Amino acid sequence: MTRDVIASIRAALDGDAAPSSDFDLNPEVVLPKARKLRAAGVLVPFIERGGQWHVILTMRSSALKHHPGQIAFPGGKQDKGDADIAATALREADEEIGLLPQNVEVFGALPIHETVTGFRVTPVLGRVKATFVPRVEVGEVAEVFEVPFAHLANSENYVVQARHWRGQKRYYHTVPYGPYYIWGATARMLFGLAKRMV
Repeated sequence: MTRDVIASIRAALDGDAAPSSDFDLNPEVVLPKARKLRAAGVLVPFIERGGQWHVILTMRSSALKHHPGQIAFPGGKQDKGDADIAATALREADEEIGLLPQNVEVFGALPIHETVTGFRVTPVLGRVKATFVPRVEVGEVAEVFEVPFAHLANSENYVVQARHWRGQKRYYHTVPYGPYYIWGATARMLFGLAKRMV
């Protein structure tokens, strides 16, 4: 059963797909064509618990400059020394939550996602191969938790909500789970995967 889930995820990653954006639900927003975006990679780590697959997520520190206190994948901006964007995601996961690169089997990536903060984020998907106990980087991560993939893969669990941002009403995806309010770029990327799983 668990192999079928991973096989379905791999299959969902095949084929072309358009990039996504924090502005997908706000078509009236005109983005400057000459805007400069910074490359970033995040890891979407799948881990098996009791015969079921879960996705590891973090709650970002409230002291961070970008997206403080929000739910996010481990990840960050690409460094010059990174071999590729997958290496960026793996390095950041190691630094933020202690997930060693050699403990992750990477099996693909979702389309690039543009954030309101000027990043071109590549979500890299991978499977945690062995026992993993989080080791949190206190300055960046407030909490590490897991969400059943069955919840995230069900597009009916996603809700569109709105809030005012820079004087305008902006709509965004959410996928609440228990006490965790998963929204914005993280929810949009997960929603993209859920739609591809159908």
